[in-house]
Amino acid sequence: MIKRTAYLLSIVFITGVLSSCSKKMNPLTSDYFTATPQLLEVVGNKIPVSISGNIPPKYFPKNAKLSITPILRYGYGEIAGDTFVYQGENIQGNDQTISYENGGNIKMSTSFNYKPELASCELYLMVKSTIKGNIIEMPMIKIGEGTIATATLSSAASATPAIAPDAFQRIIKEKRNADIMFLIEQANLRPTELNKSEVQDLQESMQKAASTENQRIAGIEVASYASPDGGPELNEKLASAREKNTVGYLNKEMSKNAVNAPVDAHFTAQDWEGFSELVQKSNIQDKDLILRVLSMYSDPERREQEIKNISATYKKLSDDILPQLRRSRLIATIEIIGKSDEQISSLAASNPKALTIEELLYAATLEKTVDDRAMAYRTAMEIYPDDYRAYNNLGALLFGNGDMKEASQMYAKALQLNPNAPEVNMNAGLMALVNGDAAKAQQYFGKSSGVPELNGAMGVLYTQSGNYTQAVNMFGDTKNNNAAVAQILTKDYNKAKSTLTEIPNPDAMTAYLSAIVGARTNNASMVFDNLKSAIAKDRSMAQKALDDKEFYKFAQSPAFQALVK
Repeated sequence: MIKRTAYLLSIVFITGVLSSCSKKMNPLTSDYFTATPQLLEVVGNKIPVSISGNIPPKYFPKNAKLSITPILRYGYGEIAGDTFVYQGENIQGNDQTISYENGGNIKMSTSFNYKPELASCELYLMVKSTIKGNIIEMPMIKIGEGTIATATLSSAASATPAIAPDAFQRIIKEKRNADIMFLIEQANLRPTELNKSEVQDLQESMQKAASTENQRIAGIEVASYASPDGGPELNEKLASAREKNTVGYLNKEMSKNAVNAPVDAHFTAQDWEGFSELVQKSNIQDKDLILRVLSMYSDPERREQEIKNISATYKKLSDDILPQLRRSRLIATIEIIGKSDEQISSLAASNPKALTIEELLYAATLEKTVDDRAMAYRTAMEIYPDDYRAYNNLGALLFGNGDMKEASQMYAKALQLNPNAPEVNMNAGLMALVNGDAAKAQQYFGKSSGVPELNGAMGVLYTQSGNYTQAVNMFGDTKNNNAAVAQILTKDYNKAKSTLTEIPNPDAMTAYLSAIVGARTNNASMVFDNLKSAIAKDRSMAQKALDDKEFYKFAQSPAFQALVK
């Protein structure tokens, strides 16, 4: 009888144990889970979320598996994140094991690709248990909602594209020069020097400039020299006499040819600088020794003596170097004055083929409307089809006007003509950002060094990649909506407010961003005043604000409801 009783008790115990290990799992509730952040937010182009859970003691059967999948529900659709699997103590596998007696803590991190429909969504957990092959789907658990999508307000389409500059110069300065050489220890002007072709060409250039309507002589410089040999006192007299004689000859010729221009004359008694330069360029055997002497001694007489001590070399210096330093150099600066703005605009309209490519590109900048500038660039493309700048600049105008399709075509042609042009690469990078290809944009931006607009484009790239601090650094003191977005995302609300206030041409988005700053700083009047302004400029801002979780604290107020209805 005792044995039978013991047997029955053991059956009851085993049954109880098996029952505890194979019973159904009760539904979990939101009390067991915490989502961070509770109000989801877009970072870059993702919606990241971390979820922590607490599985209570005596909940998780030893022979059970539990799968949890975060789900974002929006409108009539949903998006699933990564699935996380947990196992009981009797399950063989690599998933996290949960103790039946003690329960356990779990961590889940996932992210969702953002799309506009997710501006208003809810975060759920889809939970399924598996025991002995039986899959049981538990009720969905809501643990969060969202999404704050302020990061998506950074727009490549509103960034400033790069214009390839023209090289038009109203006044082009040209320098014409000639050297009059002298014999050793002499200052007289020899006819053979004055009749040289370079001297005669200089005189003819000055005479032509004086008689041509769009040219003028800005000034003439006379620089006279003596070679370093001969001593300071002698060289002073020689250089001064050479200057006097050269200026006298020049004044006589200018008077004869009706040339009127200021003359700036000066002399250098001992031309050590010219001597050093000629030695450096020569193939003299001991030139390094000579240059060392020049660096070691500053006294002219000591320099000359030390160089003369290099006896084998000094003969070479006397024959080849020193004679080149006994001279007067004449330098005439002639200004060629280009067409006036009125002339360029008139020719661009009546006879554009009479203009150079630089003048045509400049003519486009004189037009007051976008359509007229675009027409000017199209004309330049027709007359100079191999110049990439007209295509690039037309693309920039189209880009700013929202015509992305034709802008892309213009950039492609410009890249074909000049694959290394930094302005075109920057614009192609902006187009890649508009199309959501950040990696390609980065490649193009890498070829855009030196383009003034590059920092703004990089600021958008960093913002859309979630690198907000780098974005702020790129924007610097730029005053535009994109810069303000980056400042809001780094929580520098004072700077964002200052930026938005100083934007030269504020639009609906400027006011909308100011309302977000107001919401984040709990300034109700700033929220309502700026939302009113944004909606007045663009009615679609009402629905945007209604869906935007930035305003969740204000959404139920009568003032807010009155604005967005």
